[in-house]
Amino acid sequence: MSRIDITLKQRLSEGRKALIPYVMAGFPQADITPALMHGLVQAGADILELGIPFSDPMADGPVIQKAGEAALRLGIGLSEVLAMVSTFRQQDVTTPVVLMGYANPIECYDLRHGKDAFVRAAAQAGVDGVLVVDYPPEECEEFAATLRAHQMDLIFLLAPTSTDERMDQVARVASGYVYYVSLKGVTGAGHLDTEAVEAMLPRIRQHVHIPVGVGFGIRDAATACAVGRVADAVVIGSRIIQLLEAAPQGGAVAAARDFLAEIRQALDAASHVG
Repeated sequence: MSRIDITLKQRLSEGRKALIPYVMAGFPQADITPALMHGLVQAGADILELGIPFSDPMADGPVIQKAGEAALRLGIGLSEVLAMVSTFRQQDVTTPVVLMGYANPIECYDLRHGKDAFVRAAAQAGVDGVLVVDYPPEECEEFAATLRAHQMDLIFLLAPTSTDERMDQVARVASGYVYYVSLKGVTGAGHLDTEAVEAMLPRIRQHVHIPVGVGFGIRDAATACAVGRVADAVVIGSRIIQLLEAAPQGGAVAAARDFLAEIRQALDAASHVG
């Protein structure tokens, strides 16, 4: 059982919703990420999603794309991201970490270091899951099996446009959780329609029998709680990136921590916990 499984089962048994913040590795400073990860855990994060900077992020809106470009300018690549996870693991051996990114950096890493080198390095660093935006499930069975052999999960996106067939394909290879993209479009785009999310989740659960996290468009405690009423986990990314960018010098970790603590408190209050 992976750390992701353990964490999500524990939250379910407690009647609580999992909280999953996303940050871009190496943003807003090259060396801030491990401290930022610890701050988010202190604020109540259950799982951390860590973005891998990439030059052509097709699913990312302007906020996250800009953060990735800034990280790339600072020299942050996949090797540096794995080193950040290793540093985080020196003090935290329990909080699951999911790497979120695109196929190109992973495949380039394997070309340089050998077949399955990424999986081995990720496992050694302490990664618990991988979400590769442009890996279709029908082409990922071998990759998923290799990850599972190293106690890591392969996580997939589902969208409002996902067909029943696509959900079945995802269900065959996904583990840990699935990430339902609540909006059509890129990250940070549009207005969250919580009624549409509420209508979609039962359909997803007819096909997928692992926890469902919902993200894209969650910006505050109100939208987080609305999503938390129907989802197993709430994912927040673009809003945290905006806060990091706007924070004064030396205040980025505190800004993200304080924001997430408010979300955690609201989710627990809505679940009648604590």
